[in-house]
Amino acid sequence: METLQISQSRNLGHKSVKDTIFKPCSVVGQVGFASFFSRKINIQSFCVERKLYKNRRDLICRSSSSAQDKEKQEGIFLGTERDSSGSIVGFNLVPHSATTDGTILETQQNVVNGEQELSEDIETREEASIRTTHNIVFVTSEAAPYSKTGGLGDVCGSLPISLAARGHRVMVVSPRYLAGSPNDKKFANAVEMETRTKIYCFGGVQEVVFFHEYRAGVDWVFVDHPSYHRPGTPYGDSFGAFGDNQFRFTLLCHAACEAPLVLPLGGYTYGEKCLFLANDWHAGLVPVLLAAKYRPFGVYKDARSVIVIHNLAHQGVEPAVTYKNLGLPPGWYKALEWVFPTWARTHALDPGEAVNILKSAIVTSDRIVTVSQGYSMEVTTPEGGYGLHELLSSRKSVLTGITNGIDANEWNPSTDELIPSHYSIDDLSGKVECKIALQKELGLPIRPDCPLIGFIGRLDYQKGVDIILSLMPDLMNDDVQFVMLGSGEKQYEDWMRHLESTYKTKFRGWVGFNVPISHKITAGCDILLMPSRFEPCGLNQLYAMKYGTIPVVHSTGGLRDTVLNFNPYANEGRGEGTGWAFSPLSNESLLGAIRIAVLTYKEHKSSWEGLMKRGMERNSSWDNAATEYEQVFEWAFIDPPYAG
Repeated sequence: METLQISQSRNLGHKSVKDTIFKPCSVVGQVGFASFFSRKINIQSFCVERKLYKNRRDLICRSSSSAQDKEKQEGIFLGTERDSSGSIVGFNLVPHSATTDGTILETQQNVVNGEQELSEDIETREEASIRTTHNIVFVTSEAAPYSKTGGLGDVCGSLPISLAARGHRVMVVSPRYLAGSPNDKKFANAVEMETRTKIYCFGGVQEVVFFHEYRAGVDWVFVDHPSYHRPGTPYGDSFGAFGDNQFRFTLLCHAACEAPLVLPLGGYTYGEKCLFLANDWHAGLVPVLLAAKYRPFGVYKDARSVIVIHNLAHQGVEPAVTYKNLGLPPGWYKALEWVFPTWARTHALDPGEAVNILKSAIVTSDRIVTVSQGYSMEVTTPEGGYGLHELLSSRKSVLTGITNGIDANEWNPSTDELIPSHYSIDDLSGKVECKIALQKELGLPIRPDCPLIGFIGRLDYQKGVDIILSLMPDLMNDDVQFVMLGSGEKQYEDWMRHLESTYKTKFRGWVGFNVPISHKITAGCDILLMPSRFEPCGLNQLYAMKYGTIPVVHSTGGLRDTVLNFNPYANEGRGEGTGWAFSPLSNESLLGAIRIAVLTYKEHKSSWEGLMKRGMERNSSWDNAATEYEQVFEWAFIDPPYAG
């Protein structure tokens, strides 16, 4: 037996010589043609080394039609080369039968300026082979600027635009919320599509209408149904969560699966070969529907699904009897089955049976993504897994953490139209003006040298608001000012009002959420607090660093990933770090971190300026996250669909 191996010719103008081995061709690339592309070579010919296992070696350099004709007559195929133990050590082009002695034919290559170059056609083919684009369908309960209650809306409003800019075709499917408020005008540019879809679920037939807007290179598709037309947030009102949320988001998932098949966006549909990005439990039925409803009938066999977990604490758990309403075949109940532990049941006779929509997405999706690397580890622990840690641990091989980015067009202190004065890393003078303007607007004493501490977020247990409020009497004894912006649990809102009446010259609380005020607080404050008990990613600390505001955060999840602890002695005394990440979560730890930050602000101005500039120069753009998502997409398409 003999093998043929391809090697790059290093000699100019070789003459044809029979039964001769030339050393310059002895460096052999055994894996294929990829080694040619790794060097800057303008290849006009190449050598083929024929290895005869009769203790002789011959070389053939093919660059003429005669050699090619000979190859066509004999034929070659890809074979393996093994060592003495039988392990594969390389691949070779193997002729179908033994051949006669070889010859070395003339070979040439061009050398330009002493450096070899790739020809343009090879470069073009290489770039095309690396660049793979997909039809991507985001399914989400909110997408800024159309609807937003937190980070989920920011992510699904920015990441699709970044992916579209990288050449992908992107659709975002979200409900068309109409609350009878001025916010409804955000849907004004969305045009009603002629296509209507009937969805069979909850014991009847529901008809949904699609609205479409093409903006920033993305197809924004809004699902319209009377259940989305009511006052309040996307999930509830002042009386609590809506009782029919399972119904509302089941409609969303069914409609999202139909949209790529029936909507002729830009003249043609997305088709069956799509990549679905299902965000949180609201879109968690999408991977199950692909596996149970479509693939058994030959639809979406080439599609893949990724579940993106923004907050594992919300899982879409409802009584088991509601399974029949979801429009799924009876045989798929186990994918959603959820049994509460004994201690979590309401009474002794409660069997604890339920359906868990997020759990069903985890067991049927092709890949799983969390919104930070730290959170991807935390969800596999009993403390952070909320009952799903064992399941997530079992799928750890397809679990990836990708830190969110921020919209640099919206959050940029040098161009932000919502702040009174612009500034940049090269000229920080505008930040002091923003601070003075904020103090004036809030009615605080105008003191540019007094540390101004801020908090922006939801007022609930997760965000650690109880710890902030409990240490406030001690903190108010220090020479600081404090401002809080947020809404949530009534007890915390009332507590904020009480603190404002008690510390009239030091504390201000703004109940509710106001986008312009959030920008002004981010720009005007010196320190931003985020003592969250858990934080999948967190965006406010990224906004703060971009604006030169120093974050003081609990060392958890995405906060630990993004905020580097300040070390004044690193880098030969120049310092490193962008803030303070404290642990454990307690009054003493938080108060200690705040006081260290305040001391640094007052007595070490050069170190403080270094902190500001390192945070401002940190790259938190969506381009970084988009690159990592593209890698997940490639992994998703390597294997067959995980379910169905």
